[in-house]
Amino acid sequence: MDPSSRTSPAAAGPPSASPPTGRDVDIILAEPAWRRFLRQPDVVARRAALVCLGAGPATIVLAGDAAVQRLNARHRARNKPTNVLTFEPAAPGLPGEIVLALGTVRREARAAGRRMADHLAHLVVHGMLHLQGHDHALAGPARRMEMAESRALARLRRPNPWRHGGARP
Repeated sequence: MDPSSRTSPAAAGPPSASPPTGRDVDIILAEPAWRRFLRQPDVVARRAALVCLGAGPATIVLAGDAAVQRLNARHRARNKPTNVLTFEPAAPGLPGEIVLALGTVRREARAAGRRMADHLAHLVVHGMLHLQGHDHALAGPARRMEMAESRALARLRRPNPWRHGGARP
């Protein structure tokens, strides 16, 4: 998902933040149902973000489809949920924001035959790379972004989603 806004949308629901780690990544569990489908979604998301931390500080919001649909409609004029939205920092030194939609992430993982934790890690890495300036609108940059995702996921010991012609997030 392309970075779609220069301003953070502010958490997509009532926040339930994980304790700060001091490493520039905050996790907000805006949709508690994430814990029904993944034991520790905050841990998975934080580890995936930390492997790409060169992006600078980030806030990761684990939201539901309805919240992501509202953000997608407001910031991208697309009135439907999407798997991940990335928002660039409003100003230097402020965190970028990555918002993920539980229902969409679950459906995609199931359809691709992947574990949900692996797909969540991939999407967080994808968002963090957007915060570093990566894009996938054109073939060359898309290939470079896929290679960067593959390297980050290898460091996390997660499967390469591109190995078998996986779909772009």
